[in-house]
Amino acid sequence: MHNFLPVAYFQNQFVPFAEANISIATHALHYGTGAFGGLRGLLDPQNPQQVLLFRLDRHCQRLSNSAKFLHYDLPVDKTHEIIVDFVKKNQPNTPFYIRPFVYTSDLGIAPRLHKVEKNFLIYGLELGDYLPTDGVSCRISSWYRQEDRSLPLRGKISGAYITSSLAKTEAVESGFDEAILMNSQGKVSEASGMNIFLVRNGKLIAPGFDQDILEGITRDSILTIADDLGIPVQQRAVDKSELYIADEVFLSGTAARITPVKRIENYELPQSNPITEKLKEKLTAITENREPSYRDWIYSISVE
Repeated sequence: MHNFLPVAYFQNQFVPFAEANISIATHALHYGTGAFGGLRGLLDPQNPQQVLLFRLDRHCQRLSNSAKFLHYDLPVDKTHEIIVDFVKKNQPNTPFYIRPFVYTSDLGIAPRLHKVEKNFLIYGLELGDYLPTDGVSCRISSWYRQEDRSLPLRGKISGAYITSSLAKTEAVESGFDEAILMNSQGKVSEASGMNIFLVRNGKLIAPGFDQDILEGITRDSILTIADDLGIPVQQRAVDKSELYIADEVFLSGTAARITPVKRIENYELPQSNPITEKLKEKLTAITENREPSYRDWIYSISVE
């Protein structure tokens, strides 16, 4: 059961969440012609009258980029302003998640992006831990990550998440917590809704953008943090067999944050995760506004 925030942004105005409804004939509902974002908010542990948003500017920019694939102009500053107003109107008092969504709002039946109305909405919900914090088990999915030549993977296009949904359900129904998807070249791509990292011989390794991954904002943050901590970083193609013999594997994302992987298929991974823990500790401190050198990643909103 989800606890949704009471106020939503819908059809250019703020309305009660319960009244923000779309028609069953909405174009995006039938064709997956939408794009979404997602960012976390939490109360400042040092000042509960302040809400902290992590990398708001980057989230707004990515949503604007995603909207371009739908032939929709969504200015970054407009999204930024509406999200700030959204938080102020909801006055959240627990950790929460914001879901902005761009979509084709017409009631037509022709699959197209030209001459079709688009719209923009935002809602939110209370959100704690998305995955078990002590670690997850993963299976290699029988479903493959799409290719950029058939779907714009640089955007968070809603229609693309049918593959994620198939992979996640396949994993859970076969006794695992999460799925790892390979790309069409047989290399490791990402999890159902998260990027993936591994550690080998003290080096942090991540599949690169050429492996059909999402341009994750948490992923980007981790790479920057690792570099600042002096941890060697490699972005390259990763073979499935490397996962089985890795020293550490973890997933990253807005919802998952940093979640260690304990087992992949029938391969148990080492219980010690020193680099994962170091990165997780640093990222947590940053999101709680306890790291002055990363203060520009945090947007603070007064909710007094």
